[in-house]
Amino acid sequence: MRRKFRVLLLAAALPFMIATVLLAVRPAAAAGMTRVTNFGNNPTGLNMYIYVPVNVAPRPALLVLVHYCGGSAGGIFNGNGHDYVTAADRYGFIIVLPEATRSGNCFDVSTPAALQRNGGSDSTGIMSMVAYARANHPIDASRIVVSGFSSGAMMTNVLAAQYPDVFAAASAFSGVPAGCFATTNGSLWNSQCSGGTIIRTAQQWGDTARAMYPGYTGRYPRMQLWHGTTDTTIAYPNFGEAVKQWTNLNGLGQTPAFTDHPQSNWTRTRYGSTGTQATVEGISIGGVGHQLPMSGQLAYAVAFLGLDGAGTPTSPTPTSPGPTTSTGATTTLVGAASGRCLDVPASSATNGTQPQLWDCHGAANQQWTLDGRSLRTLGKCLDAPLNATAGAKVQLWDCNGGLNQQWNLNADGTVRDARSGLCLDVDRAATANGSKVILWTCTAAANQRWSRR
Repeated sequence: MRRKFRVLLLAAALPFMIATVLLAVRPAAAAGMTRVTNFGNNPTGLNMYIYVPVNVAPRPALLVLVHYCGGSAGGIFNGNGHDYVTAADRYGFIIVLPEATRSGNCFDVSTPAALQRNGGSDSTGIMSMVAYARANHPIDASRIVVSGFSSGAMMTNVLAAQYPDVFAAASAFSGVPAGCFATTNGSLWNSQCSGGTIIRTAQQWGDTARAMYPGYTGRYPRMQLWHGTTDTTIAYPNFGEAVKQWTNLNGLGQTPAFTDHPQSNWTRTRYGSTGTQATVEGISIGGVGHQLPMSGQLAYAVAFLGLDGAGTPTSPTPTSPGPTTSTGATTTLVGAASGRCLDVPASSATNGTQPQLWDCHGAANQQWTLDGRSLRTLGKCLDAPLNATAGAKVQLWDCNGGLNQQWNLNADGTVRDARSGLCLDVDRAATANGSKVILWTCTAAANQRWSRR
């Protein structure tokens, strides 16, 4: 049994070790984790850490972020979970990070106590952390969500099944259905489940989860599931079994309402609804093993979980047909979330001027001419700084025909920079006059969708 844990630990830890090296060049977060003790009922002796960004929202969302086997709160905070930290700095939500302390640092998703609401194992301690956060911060109770990787993904499924009245949504990377890892001999490892050989009907999986909170008749959380097709640590069939479970819990069938390929080796299916915050969303990553999440993926999770303030589910997001190339047409660009226009402050044509949102009034500083793939106004072009990364401002600049001044106006409403691949985004999902427009990883959330009038 120890050999099984060593295999899991090595497979789970390798991508995070690599990420830790890469993080040496990342900017540090504006604040750090804080250790919390005496946070409430904690039968298995978990550690609790909390991250409160410097600019916390007035009514912040709460993300419970659960680490992988062999990991730690610090490991996920500074490693492959760090994009959640960056998003927290941007959107002002709070993160609670549980830390397993048993040998192997795996979470218990196997014993009878672990698979019952308030059963007295790890999930009980984690819910005490949630209660602590709610008692000490003005958490928006409708925006409490959970995400985890590997062992943390298994716990994500368990928490969402046991506490559907608490969690609004969940995102699990390389996990298994809730209850799949169940054992009766005290072991925390289930080889049949890890090997993908436990196959059940959707109803059976739904009943397995419902047994964790008997008598509950309310709604279940929205669920996003990620898995690599060549995962040999937590075998890929678990992905399909988890889709069965969460579609059943949400009263849905097995036929997707929408399918697309956000990247060439991704297959994304949505069930129940078709927008960014679908009821159930599954994302298969072709040719990838037990190394999720990978770069850029957490931006999709942030949007799905509603941590970007995008609000209610969005309309369908079809595959983009390619760039608009309409020469000479003049239009306004209206933000989907705000109803306000892309505007040049004070009609300034100075190089480096950053566009903003403003009430639509039709003046020249809100008129954009589509010239091939450029967007022109006031004699200047909309420009993405060279070597731009997520968070860089967009700006006006002398037109030079460079790739960083070419934009794809896509069918889903996003406006994508041809050089960086990033999208026009209203910073922090703000909607007020004067809100700045920047570049960010494309998610098709409401603050990245623009209509032409």
